Amino acid sequence: MTANERTSVPAGTVSTNSQLADGEVLDVLNDLLENCRDGEYGFRTCAEELGEGGELKRLFMDRADGCRRAGEELQRLIVQRGGKPEQGGTAAGAMHRGWVHVKGSLGADSELSMLEECERGEDAAVARYRKALKQPLPDDVRTVIQAQAEGAQQNHDKIRDRRDAAKRAAGS
Repeated sequence: MTANERTSVPAGTVSTNSQLADGEVLDVLNDLLENCRDGEYGFRTCAEELGEGGELKRLFMDRADGCRRAGEELQRLIVQRGGKPEQGGTAAGAMHRGWVHVKGSLGADSELSMLEECERGEDAAVARYRKALKQPLPDDVRTVIQAQAEGAQQNHDKIRDRRDAAKRAAGS
């Protein structure tokens, strides 16, 4: 199947006639690996900006650890398929973390501010998983990506709920 034929599959559906070529599967996996690293680094950055202790800092560190574990799972799949795992995250992720640092240095490191930034990052993560799941992936890869996509959605929802509670508390 050529790339043009693959793009003719309606959005939200998966072609069952064929699967992606090995190189394309590795591209999908490496894209999601970078996504996991962006999540790990982003949650750690927010936790660091919050200073010492606190429930929110623990939540951010827990989410960073979850992203790290998901990345390790993707790395194993990449290596099993004969690929080389990408190093680091994306430029967009680095810019996002830079913005968190800027807000922190300007005194905008409130709980609400950090939650808004984390939710923005989780929106991007969920979108990348959805995009990946539209591809005709091998079953073993799809199973891992589906489970991680559900985890990313749960992360997003937790962060969104905390953000909404922080908005209510701030009277916004």
